[in-house]
Amino acid sequence: MKERNSSNDTRHWQSHVPCRIPPCASGADGILLSYQGRKVLVRLTGDKEFVYPRHADYADIGEDQFRWLFAEDRAQFYLAKEALPERDGFTYVSINFMRAARPRYLAFAGIAGLSLHNWYSNHIYCGHCGRPMVHSENERMVHCDHCHTMIYPRICPAVIVAVRHGDKLLVSKYAGREYKNIALLAGFAEVGETIEETVHREVMEEVGIRVKNLQFYKSQPWCFTDTLLFGFFCDLDGDDRLQVDHGELATAGWIDRKDIPEDTEKASLTMEMMTLFKQGVY
Repeated sequence: MKERNSSNDTRHWQSHVPCRIPPCASGADGILLSYQGRKVLVRLTGDKEFVYPRHADYADIGEDQFRWLFAEDRAQFYLAKEALPERDGFTYVSINFMRAARPRYLAFAGIAGLSLHNWYSNHIYCGHCGRPMVHSENERMVHCDHCHTMIYPRICPAVIVAVRHGDKLLVSKYAGREYKNIALLAGFAEVGETIEETVHREVMEEVGIRVKNLQFYKSQPWCFTDTLLFGFFCDLDGDDRLQVDHGELATAGWIDRKDIPEDTEKASLTMEMMTLFKQGVY
């Protein structure tokens, strides 16, 4: 395995931390995130370039209608509690636009913001007693003053698995998904299993083969699905004949190293790992 720097730079996102006393939305760097379903409010400035609204663009809306989300360096991001109206060139676009949008740190902020928007929206009331939930001033948590239930954001652990067989890599296409390009095998961890056991189980369930020589590569937050991905490389162990679970996968098969497509988005752990195999790094 050769040493390399990751092409999938996530250092911007690691500075998203809650603070005890959030700054007010009217600050000069106050960036507003507003959502309608799985759409986010932006102004397009180029083919893949965009900006979010600032508080000055919606100064007629009171500060109490925004919730502080996180900071990236000196930029402060706020969530609109209700969807802001489209105006002055700001319009709602699919969150999938952010897969290839620039600048990357703003694109990821929009994706992470959607995940938190959904979490807040789904926990307005206590699931045990039905009373309104209260937002903690000290951490990212909501709690019920009546029955003392505490709820934190849910992050689902999942694996991305690159199965090698000499100069071939196992790739697949999902069944019934919006994403139609080739991908690596993937799946969520079950209660009570290690993340390594998840690799073995998911590969066996989806294509009916065994693997060995597991190598953890890296992790990636994938806020499209509230997931923390764990990327593994591994080798085929035994027979290479596949028994594809067509309930999960439309197709699956072995692809030559040279035939792996180029990574044009540079956004996903899947394509990063496929590129590393194509380059002979792993």
